[in-house]
Amino acid sequence: MIAIVRLIILFCLIILVTAYGLLLCLVLGRSKDRVYYVAKTFSPVARLFGLSVTKHVSYKSLDVKQAVYVANHQNNYDLFTFSHVVPHGVVTVGKSSLRWLPFFGWLYWASGNFLIHRHDRNKAIATISEIVDNMRETGLSIWMFPEGTRSRGRGWLPFKRGAFHAAIQAQVPIIPIVCSSTHKQVSLNRLDNGPVKVEIMDPIFTEGLTDADIPDLV
Repeated sequence: MIAIVRLIILFCLIILVTAYGLLLCLVLGRSKDRVYYVAKTFSPVARLFGLSVTKHVSYKSLDVKQAVYVANHQNNYDLFTFSHVVPHGVVTVGKSSLRWLPFFGWLYWASGNFLIHRHDRNKAIATISEIVDNMRETGLSIWMFPEGTRSRGRGWLPFKRGAFHAAIQAQVPIIPIVCSSTHKQVSLNRLDNGPVKVEIMDPIFTEGLTDADIPDLV
């Protein structure tokens, strides 16, 4: 019964959050904080799933004005856990197929995130170059999931190198963000599904590094 109530509430929230988010993006125009404010609407939903999210932010990361944020990608609950620590002036990089996803895909596109052709290497490289140019022009930071797909309890998957190429080309730090394991933690029929910790870690500086340093950086 709890699961049914949760799913009904979630469906209503999806519609409301999408409508509110699209209106917010319209009001904010080309603001660099569109993703930040949209994330604020997603973070309270963690409580709907019985998750208690605590966050820890490295004080060293607060001094960094522009960065490439890299985070582990586990499952769909990432949307409601990582949203607690989304910084100002950041956009994410996601797969191009997201644009066709009802509701969330529309909001993802409208909030200024980048879409990348993950399975087409030439297009992916071109998009990374475009992202770096955009970072230089606007001062935006980017957030990427270097595993490229959800791990779903398989542990860390091999990293793709786009995030590291972007950081070195833009000469900005990499800031790791990690969420504790949520694999099989949530039962929709259980009120309390326990704690989750999200941590923004110390920056890793890339000044002076070149593409030859990427294997060690990874």
